[in-house]
Amino acid sequence: MAGTVWSVPVQFAEVPDSGLPVELEAPEPTRAGIAELAGLRAVLELTASFNVTRRGAGLQVQGEVKAQVEQTCVVTLEPVENAVDEEVDLLFVPGAMPRAEGETDENLPEPLIDGRIDLGAIATEFLVLGIDPYPRKPGVAFEGPKPETNGTHPFAALAALKKDQGRSQS
Repeated sequence: MAGTVWSVPVQFAEVPDSGLPVELEAPEPTRAGIAELAGLRAVLELTASFNVTRRGAGLQVQGEVKAQVEQTCVVTLEPVENAVDEEVDLLFVPGAMPRAEGETDENLPEPLIDGRIDLGAIATEFLVLGIDPYPRKPGVAFEGPKPETNGTHPFAALAALKKDQGRSQS
């Protein structure tokens, strides 16, 4: 993730054979940067809990990302808070081909570049993936325009023309 707002690098050599548990909590300036990046009003809380283990010459990252975000309701345009809870299970291997834009095959490993992974970037990516794209306040539903009660509708004039054409042809 180029231009990462939250960077917590881990080198392959830092991971013991028994694994490396990592607990992260994003500070306020980092949360503000992520909110701007993700188009959110605010990221109120953001934590990540990972276990990094060696897998041959690669690294496995398992855990979860949890956040509380403030978004804009798509119906009322008022602030609405939503929780994000995303499971993470990624394998990074040297020599893996980077994924093409939009490629989502979960079975493909991620590239391990220079023997390093970035847990902050992973947490940010999974937060963004877990955001509700159409947030709504509880109990709010979109209601389309109501039909006219006097029986007219947007195509009433066309219907009248069609009737008139039918009469003039007979």
